[in-house]
Amino acid sequence: MYLKMRDENKKNYRPLPQVLTIKESPIDGLGLFATARIFSGHILGTTHVLDFGFPDNVIRTPIGGFINHSDDPNCILVREGRRLMLKTKNVIQPNEEITLRYEAVESLSKHP
Repeated sequence: MYLKMRDENKKNYRPLPQVLTIKESPIDGLGLFATARIFSGHILGTTHVLDFGFPDNVIRTPIGGFINHSDDPNCILVREGRRLMLKTKNVIQPNEEITLRYEAVESLSKHP
């Protein structure tokens, strides 16, 4: 039973939500982009997990590894326990790049 469930989870595992994809960014390297319209206030997923035994006190997820910085970002970070969650600030259109102020990671990743 356990092996069957584990195999089913492998087929269904997606490191990004269906509304996001990774592609070349005009900002820097690769970035996260919307594949569909995303409403304001939507939680896109976990960007970082706080672990004070790691450099910078965080472990990056695929979302956190590909999001680019902007001085006028369309997302913010929300801390939920040890997780930093990416939340949209406004409506994001298909093919729009998902951005964040990097300073938010630094300020939220300090010891409580």
